[in-house]
Amino acid sequence: MTEHLKTKVLIIGAGTGGYVAGIRCGQLGLDTILVDGGDGLGGTCLNVGCIPSKAIIHAANKFETVAKAADGGTLGITAAKPAIDLKATVGWKDGVVKKLNQGVAGLLKKAKVKVIKGWATFSDAKTCTVRTDDGEITISAEHVILATGSEPVELPFLKFGGDVISSTEALSLDKVPGRLVVVGGGYIGLELGIAFRKLGAEVTVVEMAERILPLYDKALTDPVTKWLEKHGVKLLLGAKAGSFEKGQLNVTTKDGEAVKLDADKVLVTVGRRPRTQGWGLENMGVAMAGPFVKTDNRCATSMKNVWAIGDLTGEPMLAHKGSAQGEVVAEIIAGHDAVFDPVTIAAVCFTEPEIVSAGLGPLDVEGRDDMITASFPLMAIGRALAIEAGDDGGFVRVIARRDDHRLLGIQAVGQHVSELSNSFAQMLEMGALLEDVAGTIHVHPTLGEAFHEATLRALGHAIHI
Repeated sequence: MTEHLKTKVLIIGAGTGGYVAGIRCGQLGLDTILVDGGDGLGGTCLNVGCIPSKAIIHAANKFETVAKAADGGTLGITAAKPAIDLKATVGWKDGVVKKLNQGVAGLLKKAKVKVIKGWATFSDAKTCTVRTDDGEITISAEHVILATGSEPVELPFLKFGGDVISSTEALSLDKVPGRLVVVGGGYIGLELGIAFRKLGAEVTVVEMAERILPLYDKALTDPVTKWLEKHGVKLLLGAKAGSFEKGQLNVTTKDGEAVKLDADKVLVTVGRRPRTQGWGLENMGVAMAGPFVKTDNRCATSMKNVWAIGDLTGEPMLAHKGSAQGEVVAEIIAGHDAVFDPVTIAAVCFTEPEIVSAGLGPLDVEGRDDMITASFPLMAIGRALAIEAGDDGGFVRVIARRDDHRLLGIQAVGQHVSELSNSFAQMLEMGALLEDVAGTIHVHPTLGEAFHEATLRALGHAIHI
């Protein structure tokens, strides 16, 4: 017998957008049901994306440090040759994920959000049926928040299965592949490719564009390219991957040459797409914007009281965007006056070295004489030198209007610069001027001093260069 439930707010998807929306709805006293479609509480980011990938990257960094100590020593430290039990490492990663899952579950319970695990299918804009292990539940709601997230793009000639894997499977391997070919030179492929190179795999990257990370300017990506080349990662740029047969990936180089790459695993990371299929979106009557659900600055769809957040709504497809949207929608439903209108949504590549970008980049202001652009190298920062982060070409760059010195963009590349991303976003969100950053006393010794010095340089009086 089908159970029937009614609720004020129904949220589909328990990722970083959905569960945050649920918690905020609960805090605001809204009767809320959250349907978890199978990824687990926290969604892709917590279970098979952001968090587990950073855990594996952390383990790879530790392994690399010990390996350096074994190979002639580093910083006066010597050690025996390390070994990696990837199965044990993955077990540790899974423990981190489990702890965070339990934390999210506790927060939702505290907010009095009813969580239903199962796959939802909509029959109309406000009604869905959820298939659970205990039977079907039909839910009708006054408000629906769509937070179904995204999924890896599968190439028709490289379908996932066996030794052709997505980032999800890459994060749960039981041993380091001897030869790994990464198809796609974006941030997901490079983050994982670099980690597996540090763990001892032979890595080749196949990218159709003429350089890696093509969405970022060359100055930001050059230090990453240098690291890859220095560490023996083979780059096939302007190349097109083909089929994978008998342990060999067929590739056409930019010169038109057909080559075969030996591979134990082929990691396909050519992008992600919104998860719009299989749950009845076509029955809801919402307008689309290409592959995404069309929304306004309140995250409202074309159907009254149906809202969409996160990857479903378009680029940038970032977890923190979905979380912010989830809070906004909850507050709107509760009667508050709110809009989703950020000045910037900062993005980070956890490559080697890391890349941060917030606001406008140099390509956005190219050829304009009403802008000031200035960079400051990490090699001139004491903290960077003291933690071996000063010799890889890293820098912090600021872009500001010439007339009033309003900051419009901030970028950085270098080890550990991801920790500067929130400062960058905060300054842009607050409408800071170059003088605001220059006039803030930055703690010494920290990497943040490079941000300070970059603004000083834009004003014409950097101290340490």
